[in-house]
Amino acid sequence: MSEGLTLAQLAAFNVALFFAVAAPGPAFLLCTQAALRGGRAEGAAVGAGLAVMAGLWTLAALAGLEALFDLFPALYFGMKLGGALLVLFFAVQIWRTARDPVAAAPPVSGGRAFLRGFALNLANPKSIIFSAGVLLVIFPPNLSVPEMALITANHILLEVVVYSALAAILTRPAIRARYLAFKPTLSRIMAVVLGGLGLRLLVSS
Repeated sequence: MSEGLTLAQLAAFNVALFFAVAAPGPAFLLCTQAALRGGRAEGAAVGAGLAVMAGLWTLAALAGLEALFDLFPALYFGMKLGGALLVLFFAVQIWRTARDPVAAAPPVSGGRAFLRGFALNLANPKSIIFSAGVLLVIFPPNLSVPEMALITANHILLEVVVYSALAAILTRPAIRARYLAFKPTLSRIMAVVLGGLGLRLLVSS
């Protein structure tokens, strides 16, 4: 590790990232739904997809992709529009299946679950703005390529651990039983939250 990057900076980044990941949002809700619907493996696979794409957004922020969006607003607008539509699609699907028994849902392969998580975070370019803001505050400028790779790998690993732990907790029999009892209400709350976030992304500047 060079003098430009310290363990204290990585620790500060991990604290900020942990609270960002743990806060309810589209990614958190998607992982929750996957774990309760398809079990620990599916929840962890969705979480891995979310983590990898989030890490790539951090790498993009480190490499200056935000500046590219500033130069080409149409590129950012197109990604934002696609992201909004994808989030709204997820919201509609969750609402439509709110009353469906969990056991009746067809199984999802690990690869497909991974791609669902990956696609959700791919479709949210606003996350790069959050990443860029945190990175500019915590890390020094002119990081080397190995340092940027280390930060990216650190980001992915932390999110994988958090989402895997979430999936493990949600598949415990007592917690799963409580969820099943309130599934229609909880699913519709998730759908409303996702729908609101999708609409906000659609109309925001």
